[in-house]
Amino acid sequence: MELIGDVWVNWFEGEENGYNVCEFHEWRRHDFIELLDQVPLVKVDKVFFHYIENDLRDLPYELLDTIRNKSYIRKNNQREVIEYCFLVTDGEQHLVVDTLGYTIPIRKSRLVPRQEQMVIDKAKKCETIRYPLPKNYRGREYHILSPDPEVMFGLTRKERQLKQLLFMALDQLHTTGNIEEIRYWYTEWFPKQYQESRHLTKEEAWEALYDAVKAGWSEKHHNICERLIKGQTYFEKIWELEHGTTVN
Repeated sequence: MELIGDVWVNWFEGEENGYNVCEFHEWRRHDFIELLDQVPLVKVDKVFFHYIENDLRDLPYELLDTIRNKSYIRKNNQREVIEYCFLVTDGEQHLVVDTLGYTIPIRKSRLVPRQEQMVIDKAKKCETIRYPLPKNYRGREYHILSPDPEVMFGLTRKERQLKQLLFMALDQLHTTGNIEEIRYWYTEWFPKQYQESRHLTKEEAWEALYDAVKAGWSEKHHNICERLIKGQTYFEKIWELEHGTTVN
């Protein structure tokens, strides 16, 4: 087993979607960045890499047993063991994982560019280990609060965060909004379709609105998101974290 030294990590905790584990060029100064003293490298097939990257399910005992207590971090000049931490690659993509002592990949990080190339080179000499997926595993199911990667493709970190905020606001609108509220937001997106909106049911109006905003990200998305969340403290806090300003 290869052991990789001096690995910079930017932990994203509790992320089941790989697109929220940001690449190095999207790291921010206030992110939780650490330097790991040593991490074992494990090469797996693409299917299993995708399982780790895009889910929060149990890792196989065989993997956990292999990497147990082989990672270290220096704190206050002391070398501390990390129980279940490893660097996983399929030969092309890479991810550092820490289970925080559990059996699921709770924390995930990408690599800095210079280490990516080093891992690619080392992975060429490593044997691919094929770990089994859970017997009843049927793959990920995506929904409005955990969008399909295709919905987020091509967006920046800020745009992804705001799009997820917009989806959260739309989900709440679907749950708590009455038919007139939903028709109102439908016509905000489709201003020329006011007359049509009067004949739509609550479900029809919401579905049409949701289907429309799923595509891409634009100033129109930005504006309707800002207006939808106004007056909702939790949503406004997320907005402020991305903009550094309050909702207008």
